[in-house]
Amino acid sequence: MSTMPPGDVRPSIDETVDHRDPKKAALSGWIGSALEYYDFALYSLAATLIFPTVFFPSENPTVAIIASLATYAVGYVSRPVGAVVLGAYGDKRGRKHVLVFAMLLMGFATFAVGLLPTYGQVGLLAPALLVGLRLIQGFAVAGELGGASAMIVEHAPDARRGFFASFSLQGTQVGSILATGVLLPLAALLPAEQFQAWGWRIPFLLSAFVILAGYYIRRRVQEPPAYLAQATDAPVKQRFPFFELLRSHPWVLVRCIIMTFTNVIGMATLVFGVSYATQKGYGIGFSSSDFLWVSLLANVAAVLTIPFFGALSDKIGRKTLMVAGGLGGGLLAGGYLWAVEQRSLVLVFVAVVLVQGILFQMWNATFATFFQEQFPMRIRVTGFAVAQNIGLMIASFFPSIFTAIAPPGTANVPLVIGTATLGICLAAVLATALSSDTKGKSLEDLETGKGRSVRL
Repeated sequence: MSTMPPGDVRPSIDETVDHRDPKKAALSGWIGSALEYYDFALYSLAATLIFPTVFFPSENPTVAIIASLATYAVGYVSRPVGAVVLGAYGDKRGRKHVLVFAMLLMGFATFAVGLLPTYGQVGLLAPALLVGLRLIQGFAVAGELGGASAMIVEHAPDARRGFFASFSLQGTQVGSILATGVLLPLAALLPAEQFQAWGWRIPFLLSAFVILAGYYIRRRVQEPPAYLAQATDAPVKQRFPFFELLRSHPWVLVRCIIMTFTNVIGMATLVFGVSYATQKGYGIGFSSSDFLWVSLLANVAAVLTIPFFGALSDKIGRKTLMVAGGLGGGLLAGGYLWAVEQRSLVLVFVAVVLVQGILFQMWNATFATFFQEQFPMRIRVTGFAVAQNIGLMIASFFPSIFTAIAPPGTANVPLVIGTATLGICLAAVLATALSSDTKGKSLEDLETGKGRSVRL
């Protein structure tokens, strides 16, 4: 059924404001992102804690770690393709449609991971199947945050876009908490042999519920009125959104891609950092259970700080928080790895809350709104999705690169990886500084290029 309202006259954005429903849009974005990122985060945790020994040859621990982290990165390789396809779907057919489809596809792929045979059972077919399902995951998740944050931004009042849009980011952290919360008791209570043999499969099989819950939730949310108003203008004449993006906003796209490299902070701490802390080759000696608690604490801290920073971005602007968070997180990522090297779980807890729970969330809580504000409505989902997912595809290889430049046996791993992380963050900060400031501008002004400010 078409989402287009009847009639040929396009109502103005102002005429549709009273029909916005930011609370329902934010709730839908929060719940949907939580469920979808439960799936995606579950794989990320398993890639560092479980998959090196289950799906890859164990003769060379370094090779197994790099190969497992590479399958983690493979999910990001398919994300740009998903961004182009699902972004176009969201811009031309509606935000609601793309969110339902992405949720169902993600749930299917994650459930299937839980059924895969191991390397010991079928040899190289096991990692091949794992890579295939990870590609499907990456394709599906590419449409999630772009569609959800566009839905919220277009429903939200202009002076509170940052606050409401931050809930989709908070949902992604809740999804990570759910993934960790399911894995943690299994890793802690089951003998290591049973956890490696079958216990890790349970959280993946629970994704069957994601398929049902996601369909129910996403079908109930309504399209943003401003999007429906624009969609009546000339839907047939609209260019394919990706080509329109390249034609009209190429340098905005490049800057947003580089800004996305700020995710190196999480790659250094909660991906490479977990391998550094738990894999035998590095000799640090933390257990998988220890670092499930570390990941859990980081995500709980993020859940608490994201709405605060989202609201703060409405007051002081997005760029200020993004620059401060990127610089601070980049500077202290090496300090987090130093805390790991000291083998002090207390120090690690303090460091992960500071770096991942506070500094990185200054950027993470804000970037979705900022990216959405850089693109007009007709290509908003595509612009956000392509920029974020190309950036994440590149950034996803950082953990494997880190392992290659600082393999087991390397002296002063925190300094090597910390310096590399800071350098990448500086590039992202420069791209942020060169981008247009959106502080105080209404959504209509951003659409038309006017400079009128809203009262905050």
